[in-house]
Amino acid sequence: MLLLYILFAVYIAAINVYSVMLLITQRNEAADDGQRPNGGDGKLILAALLGGAIGLYVAMFITRYKLKNIVLMILLPVIAVFNVWLTIIAFRSGMTFFVM
Repeated sequence: MLLLYILFAVYIAAINVYSVMLLITQRNEAADDGQRPNGGDGKLILAALLGGAIGLYVAMFITRYKLKNIVLMILLPVIAVFNVWLTIIAFRSGMTFFVM
């Protein structure tokens, strides 16, 4: 059971790191190519739904990128609360819903 807790914690950490790297990559590409700033929001929302909403939201403020995108500014905190809630439920239940 301890291994399952460790794997879940590593997954959450890895998806948050991936989300931050994705945001930084999009920012650099948009600055280099002159792309429109709203391109690629679907990838960010998908990464947030997979568990990286908190890392993504913090990275947005640190890098000051996509702060004017109202969809991300409203949706990411909602997804972050949902992610935290699912994590609490998972740890309280002992990850029994993962084991079949």
